Amino acid sequence: MKSSLEGFARELTVGEVATRSGVTVSALHFYEAEGLIHSWRNSGNQRRYAREVLRRIAVIRVAQRTGISLASIREAMHRLPNGRTPTADDWAKLSADWRADLNDRIDRLTRLRDQLDGCIGCGCLSMGVCPLRNPWDKLAEQGPGPRLLDPAGCSDACEEGPTHEGTRSTRSRANK
Repeated sequence: MKSSLEGFARELTVGEVATRSGVTVSALHFYEAEGLIHSWRNSGNQRRYAREVLRRIAVIRVAQRTGISLASIREAMHRLPNGRTPTADDWAKLSADWRADLNDRIDRLTRLRDQLDGCIGCGCLSMGVCPLRNPWDKLAEQGPGPRLLDPAGCSDACEEGPTHEGTRSTRSRANK
């Protein structure tokens, strides 16, 4: 008589992994090439995966969906002892590590959304406002592109920011 667990621990084919994980076979090959998952070849030269790969793929997919780069995911997976499959405790640590990055990106996207219809930080679409936000094109010294939307590229011109009308306060202008 067959046990209900018989076959549960067996290795999975690439098709089975694709079906169970909801990713394409080509995505599995890509993840493998990127060092995120691994397989081996059986005597018939067919790829085989340990069942635990399903959890690794789930972690990869959730992290990707939140915008975490594959490089960051790979680095996190390589920090796990002996490349093991992430446990619930591992996931708690991984997600906590990624939380600050996610919060930073949310803040940046919120600022971008709030400024999208106004000045884009280079002056080309808001010539009436940019002389107040970027007098004498001082931001050009910091490099190319829209500097006011990137906190990493901002300095004094960004710290005060615009008022609700898109200009600095009278106090800010008086101090310059």
